[in-house]
Amino acid sequence: MRTEARSARRSHQIGRLFIYGSLIALAAFYLMPLWVMIVTSLKSLDEIYGGSFIGVPQAITFGAWNKAWQEACIGTACTGLRPYFINSILMVVPAVILSTGIGAINGYILTKWRFAGANAIFGLLLFGCFLPFQAVILPMAQLLGRLHLSGTIPGLVLVHTVYGISFTTLFFRNYFITIPDELTRAAQIDGAGFFRIFFSVMLPTALPIIVVSCIWQFTQIWNDFLFGVSFTAGQSSPITVALNNIVNVTMGRKQYNVDMAAAMIAAIPTLLVYVVAGRYFVRGLTAGAVKG
Repeated sequence: MRTEARSARRSHQIGRLFIYGSLIALAAFYLMPLWVMIVTSLKSLDEIYGGSFIGVPQAITFGAWNKAWQEACIGTACTGLRPYFINSILMVVPAVILSTGIGAINGYILTKWRFAGANAIFGLLLFGCFLPFQAVILPMAQLLGRLHLSGTIPGLVLVHTVYGISFTTLFFRNYFITIPDELTRAAQIDGAGFFRIFFSVMLPTALPIIVVSCIWQFTQIWNDFLFGVSFTAGQSSPITVALNNIVNVTMGRKQYNVDMAAAMIAAIPTLLVYVVAGRYFVRGLTAGAVKG
């Protein structure tokens, strides 16, 4: 019996070692590009050309970060990423707020204030989730031209808000449908109206899905390149377009350290969002996965 127990323990330990070893190997594989970006951005150009991309820097320097932030040339303007970083913030914050707010109201109406044709309207909104960016570029360009918003940050805010409504409506509709209808009926009996129920009953219970919607929209909008390059130009471009221009503009030796620093600057906001609120993202998705 002792021999069998010892053998079972050994097998269990070997299995655990195999699982953790595989997970560590996969994590190292997927984190290797991030490691290369970080160490390359902290090296001098001479060290990069004289060594390897993977090795630890002999002398850490933040000169490439400083140049990428405020000195790198983007086309003919050597302003760095700073103004374009601000452009992205001015674009992403209102777009996330608007798309999340409209999606919350849509989900609330589609679940608690049902009307004739509600399912058909939800189906059409759901269809919008599967439309590729390329399918809406031409009609969006025509609309922005008629509204005199072409090449502007407000124009990008409108584009991302409209495109994101389908996703946020889906999130909130699937979450609100799990909330018992008795809550809204009780609030109506107490004299609460449409917006009072929405703000006092529905929204306080919807914090997990609000986080999901905000993280999803923030990531999609911040990382978008196609809409940015299609609907803006020059100083009104978002950071993804500026990053592409920095990487593709070469004067003399290719400045890999500046390119990597610029890529890290562009990626830091989304990394921070997932590090800070990533657990709430998973919790919010599972909360609306089934009807309770």
